[in-house]
Amino acid sequence: MGNSKLYKGSLNTIILKLLDENGKMYGYEITQKVKALSGGDLNITEGALYPALHKLEAEGLLEVEVAKVDNRLRKYYKLTESGEKETVNRLAELEDFIRSMQKLVNPNWSID
Repeated sequence: MGNSKLYKGSLNTIILKLLDENGKMYGYEITQKVKALSGGDLNITEGALYPALHKLEAEGLLEVEVAKVDNRLRKYYKLTESGEKETVNRLAELEDFIRSMQKLVNPNWSID
């Protein structure tokens, strides 16, 4: 699938879900986790990831924690309390959307 435009609309939800499951993560770690979980099908570029992280931070859904690792400063992102609540909402919306798309694409298949 590569860098399909289809997943770009879900990038924020993907980020929120990963942070919900893993606590805090840094950017490169997020890209590698997505790649691993998708079997290499999804590759998030820095050009897509960091604007999404900054947008989520500006919305108050993420907070940044800076730590020194190997003499470098590394930014870790984690969910705020609002981010935890919003993750639940966005995942429910995404699941509803996937079900609706599945009905359109393959009406005889059931994911329930």
